[in-house]
Amino acid sequence: MAQLDQAKDWGRRMAPSLEEIESLALDAYASLPPEFRALSGEIRFHVADFPDDEVVEAMNLESPFDILGLFEGRPVAAMAVSSTGEMPNRILLYRRPILDYWAEHEESLGTLVAHVLIHEIGHHFGLSDDDMEALEAQAD
Repeated sequence: MAQLDQAKDWGRRMAPSLEEIESLALDAYASLPPEFRALSGEIRFHVADFPDDEVVEAMNLESPFDILGLFEGRPVAAMAVSSTGEMPNRILLYRRPILDYWAEHEESLGTLVAHVLIHEIGHHFGLSDDDMEALEAQAD
């Protein structure tokens, strides 16, 4: 269950910035086991308000609110074959869709950002959405 802010100072608060969402993501990544982070290799994190129009079109999304995060790059297993001229893998988190989802669910913002980040790291390791749903079901 979500914890309420005991300060009750919501009247002066602003929505979390891109930098604050990135900080939550970096904290979540830092809390992962060191062995897992070592296996992740070089990966960058980026936070944007929304996905680019190209992403919305390529993924056939009805709205830019329909995606919380995205993995861009080659999965770790595919890196055994080297290729030149590639950018490092990155995980994008989309602030506005994340905040919209957060507003409608009983989950802390930190927990939600961590979940999206770990989901996208799963893609970094080559797991499909179905693979991850099966793993989550086993964990429950």
